[in-house]
Amino acid sequence: MNTNRPLILISNDDGFFSKGLSELIKFLRPIGELVVVAPDSARSGYSSAMTTNIPIHYQLVNREVGVTIYKCSGTPTDCIKLAMHTILDRKPDLVIGGINHGDNSAVNVHYSGTMGVVIEGALKGIPSIGYSITTHDLNVEFGACGPYIQQITRMVLEKGLPALTCLNVNFPTTPSFKGVRICEQSKGQWVNEWETITRKGGSTHYWLTGNFEDSEPNNEKSDHWALANGYVAITPVTVDVTAYSLIDELKTWFK
Repeated sequence: MNTNRPLILISNDDGFFSKGLSELIKFLRPIGELVVVAPDSARSGYSSAMTTNIPIHYQLVNREVGVTIYKCSGTPTDCIKLAMHTILDRKPDLVIGGINHGDNSAVNVHYSGTMGVVIEGALKGIPSIGYSITTHDLNVEFGACGPYIQQITRMVLEKGLPALTCLNVNFPTTPSFKGVRICEQSKGQWVNEWETITRKGGSTHYWLTGNFEDSEPNNEKSDHWALANGYVAITPVTVDVTAYSLIDELKTWFK
C-alpha cells in the first residue's frame, strides 16, 4: 500500500456491487489510496446497526494498483469497525460513504446506512463524508457529481473537520447543478409509511413505503429546498446528540 498518498476507507449500504460505489471509486482514484470494505448485499436503512448475534467475515473481491475491494457479511458500521481492527495497516485519512442511491437529506440521516458509515468514522476521530443522490434508479448517471466529489474530498483532506462532525452531501438528479448550498437539516417526517398486503389465504403483511412531508418547504436554508431547486446540498452533521439548550432547564426539575 502506498503510504505517500492519503488513505481513504470507503463503504456503503447498497452493497459492494452497486454502481454508485463503482462511480465513487472512479472519482476518488486520483486523490488517494482506496480501500473499500462494503456489505455483500444491500443494507439500506441499517443506520449505525451492528451485528452482535452471529460472527461476520470478509473476503477479498479485487486488488489492483491504488484500489483494494473487500465484501463483508456485516452492516455498514461493521465494515468500518472491521476494517479499522483487521484490514488496514494504518489509520485512514478519510472515511467516505456512498454514492448512495436515494437521498439522505432531512431525517433520512438517522436511518441511512451510508451515514452510519460516516458517523462511525467521525466517532473514530476521522474526517468523514457521505455522498448520496436523490434517486433509486440503479442506472442513474453520476457524471455531474464527479467534480464536486473531488473538490469536496480534497478540501476536507486539506482543512479537516472538527471533532465529532461529518459532512452529509446530497446531489439532485439533474444533468448539471446550480452550485453548492451549505444547509441545515430539513424538518419534517415520513407519512403513510406502511402498505397493507393481504396474501392468498387471508394473512396480512406490511410493506414499508411512504413519502416525506416537509414541514418547512419554503425554508431556503434547508437541504430539502436546495435539492428541489437544483443545488448540491452540504449539511454539516454532529454526532454529539446532547440537547445542550435543555440542560439548565432539566437541572431546575431536580432541585
